[in-house]
Amino acid sequence: MKNILWHTLKKLSNLSLSISLLLIIATISIVGTIIEQNQNILYYQINYPINNQLLHSIINWKTIISLGIDHIYSNPCFILILILFFCSLLTCTFSNQLPSLRNARKWKFLQRTRHINNKAYFAKLDKISMCNMIYSLHHNHYYIFHKKRSLYAYKGLAGRIAPIFVHFSMILTLMGSLISLLGGFTAQEMIPEGEIFHIKNITQSGFNSKIPDNLTGKIEDFDIKYNKDNSIQQFLSNVIIYNNQSKSVKQKYIFVNSPLIFKGITFYQTDWKISSIRLKIGNSKIIQQPIIKHKINNQILWSCEIPINTKVHIILILTGLKDPISLYDISNNLLISTNLDEKIVINNTTLQIFEIMTNTGLQIKTDPGIFITYTGFFVLMISITISYVSYSQVWATGIMQNIEIAGFTNRATLIFEEDLINIQEMYTKHIWL
Repeated sequence: MKNILWHTLKKLSNLSLSISLLLIIATISIVGTIIEQNQNILYYQINYPINNQLLHSIINWKTIISLGIDHIYSNPCFILILILFFCSLLTCTFSNQLPSLRNARKWKFLQRTRHINNKAYFAKLDKISMCNMIYSLHHNHYYIFHKKRSLYAYKGLAGRIAPIFVHFSMILTLMGSLISLLGGFTAQEMIPEGEIFHIKNITQSGFNSKIPDNLTGKIEDFDIKYNKDNSIQQFLSNVIIYNNQSKSVKQKYIFVNSPLIFKGITFYQTDWKISSIRLKIGNSKIIQQPIIKHKINNQILWSCEIPINTKVHIILILTGLKDPISLYDISNNLLISTNLDEKIVINNTTLQIFEIMTNTGLQIKTDPGIFITYTGFFVLMISITISYVSYSQVWATGIMQNIEIAGFTNRATLIFEEDLINIQEMYTKHIWL
């Protein structure tokens, strides 16, 4: 059993396995970015039909549904790959990275400086004075170890910590992502202005997610801000959250990039639409007429058909909440334009439009691993900064009446060469003094 466990850990800590898993995760993420996620089957049947073309014969709606590409990020296979990558990073960190850091802090005396690899820098100085060499190295901020006629010095140990920080940041990011994936949920709601809502239209949920059943909200108000050219600048919703005693516990105007957060649940502003109009025809009571959204030549408009009497029907066209309302006959001839609360007469019948009713779109989601994920990103930024620190090593050995110096660095070679020149100059200067 120990041999099996040891063999498994050895395989997991293999760098080639980690890179392969990372490439697989990147490839799956690219596929998930190209193919729209969490849509209904009709959407995929329309956009990915089965035909004789090579691409569509391979990537069609049947392939997408059967392989689970429509929800690729919550697919059990993708989650399993993430867990394997997480375990690989964890074992690699503790079996390779941490021991290498511990070894970097140990002294490494050499009998001859020529024993270092070919990328090292070499120099030879007259006369032996270990005290002067120690002083020169210390003046250039090196940590020094002395044994008989040998010296070993290093600086920039933080540069060796950077790879460990990268590993820990990726581990934290994966951990946060898995927690969010397994414990979070996402809901989409389209709510009329002034209406009370519950979280019910769940589009995605994890295996361990909990949907709050005692949370109630209300859209108190909905408003749209326009630019000077009459284009939409921003749309806002006044959201009120109630507890199970029907008491208001939080209220905020939300808009895009400014959500409401309550007990780990985030309410995002996503969309809006015109759902219906309230009007009065002749002496009738106020009626509510549903309205339909259209997109013609990249322009959004809403329309509905209204019967003036048994023989005459008109078509009402809206292009925005602040724009005049246009009325057409069934032959698409413009009859008149009107505004809210304005009385008009069509075919001897009065018509008055009182209200344009709007719906606001909310995305409601929980992300329990978001703090861990952000911590992982923060650690990654720290590791990027630390990675610019050079790890440099210097060996000095007394041979006969001379001192041989060798040095090696993992980056910033020009700066390291200047360090060695400063060390030699300082050593020579104090020898003659």
